[in-house]
Formats: sequence, C-alpha cells, structure tokens
Amino acid sequence: SVGVVVEDLNKALDFYINVIGMVKTGEFSVDAAKANELGLSKDNSFDVKVLKLENSENAAEWKLMSFGKKANHAKPTYVPDDTGVQYITIFVKSMKPVLERIQKHGVKMLGKTPTMLDPNRQFVLVQDPDGTFIELIGPK
Repeated sequence: SVGVVVEDLNKALDFYINVIGMVKTGEFSVDAAKANELGLSKDNSFDVKVLKLENSENAAEWKLMSFGKKANHAKPTYVPDDTGVQYITIFVKSMKPVLERIQKHGVKMLGKTPTMLDPNRQFVLVQDPDGTFIELIGPK
C-alpha cells in the first residue's frame, strides 16, 4: 500500500479512476485522537479512499487522503525538481483504453509520448493533479 496526501481529494479520485482506470475498493476514517496516538498527525482527523488497478486481494493499494491544504512546494516540471516520491510506474495490459481516457479528459502527455520503448511496449508520461509523474507502460 502507498498513502498519498493530495490537495483536492475529488480531483485526485477523478484522475485516478477516470483517467488511469483504478477502481475504488474501500475507504476508512481515522479520528484525531487515533491519528495523534499513531503519530500520523496532530489534531487532524482524515478520510482515506482506497484504490487499486483491479479489485483483487493481491493488487497494490493506492490510498488517497486530503487535509484540505495547498502543497508547500511548487508542482514539479521534471522528475528531479523535488525529492521524495516523484513518480510511479503502472504496467497496463493495453495502452489503447488508457490513451483514450487521457485524451477524453484532456490530460497533457509529457515529453514526446506516447513513444515505443521496444517493438512491444509503449510508454506514456502524465502527471496527476498534484504533480506526481505517472509512467504508463504496456502493449500498444
């Protein structure tokens, strides 16, 4: 599981579900007292939305949460512009539906993508609403 704090939870959910193609598989809340006890926050309760690339027990979880605050740093233009988690790589079974969703939602593809990595695999680079780079790799 990976937990990601986003500025706008609804924007992030829309991007990851309707553009990337993840599915919402659960959600939970953490009250302020429990968050304090666990060392997760000081006096903040929060809701977590759990997404997966497919709804299976073994699929990795992408957990989104928001505290309603703007980021303390500028949105990166390139991967080396900041430290910490800057990108994720998602391997897809087919790039065609992903590209259709990217175009339908007006998401900008970065660099000179889509491009072929080899004769069988296509590569696309986009950013989520908070600036995290998303590498998408799969058969054309």
